[in-house]
Amino acid sequence: MHNTLASLVERALQGNHRPLEFYLREQSHLPGPRANLELVNDLCQLLAALTPAQPDNVRSLLNHLLHNHHNAIECGPPSEFVILCGVVAFGACAAVRPEWRGETFEFLTRCANNPSWRVQEGVALAFQRLLPTSPQETLNCLTHLAFSGNYFEQRIAITAIAEPAVLNTPELIAQALVMQQVILKRLHLTPATERKREDFRALRKTLGYTVSVVTAATLEAGFALMRECATWGDADI
Repeated sequence: MHNTLASLVERALQGNHRPLEFYLREQSHLPGPRANLELVNDLCQLLAALTPAQPDNVRSLLNHLLHNHHNAIECGPPSEFVILCGVVAFGACAAVRPEWRGETFEFLTRCANNPSWRVQEGVALAFQRLLPTSPQETLNCLTHLAFSGNYFEQRIAITAIAEPAVLNTPELIAQALVMQQVILKRLHLTPATERKREDFRALRKTLGYTVSVVTAATLEAGFALMRECATWGDADI
C-alpha cells in the first residue's frame, strides 16, 4: 500500500489529484465503524516529508483535499475521509513548516465547528501532530478554545490533549488538568435548556473519557478533581 500511495502522492503533487482522491475514497473503510487511520498516518508522513522541498505543491494538494470541508456531511462518508486526510495533513505539514502555523491554528479552529464528527476528529489529530514541534504555541491555542470556545471547540481542546503519548511533560499534564477543570465547571453552570443540544451532549460524552486519561497521568490531582465534581450532584457530570 505504501508504494502505491507514494506514487499517487507524487502524481498529485504534479497536479493530477484525481487518482489519489479515488484511492483515499476506496481505502477509507467507510461506510463502516472505523475510518482507516493507518492510511491517514501514512499520507501525513509522506506529505510532511515532502513539504520542505515542495511547499507550494503540497499546499495546492491540501487545498484540493479540503475544498469541500464546509459541506462534509453532504459529501458522504468516503468524501469525509478525504477531508479528514486533508485536515490532519495540514497539521502534520505545519509541524515542519513554522510559517504555516498561525494560519493552521485559525483553520483548525474553524473546522472544530464542522458538523461532521469525522472532520472534528481530524482537527484533534492535527493538533496532536503540532504539539511535539510547537508545544507552547499549540497549547496556547488549545487553552484558548477550552476557556473561551463553544462546546465543539472545547471538545476539540480536551480531545487533542487527552492522549497518553501527548501527556509527556509536567507542563502539559498540569495544563490538561486545568482545561478539564474549567470545562467541567462551565458544564455544571449550563442551564437545563441547553443540555439537550447536540454540541453539549458531544462534549459531555467526550469528557467521559478525557478526564480519566488526564487523571491517569496525574493521579492525586486528577482524583481530587473527580471528588470535587462528585459533590456537585450534577447528573450530567
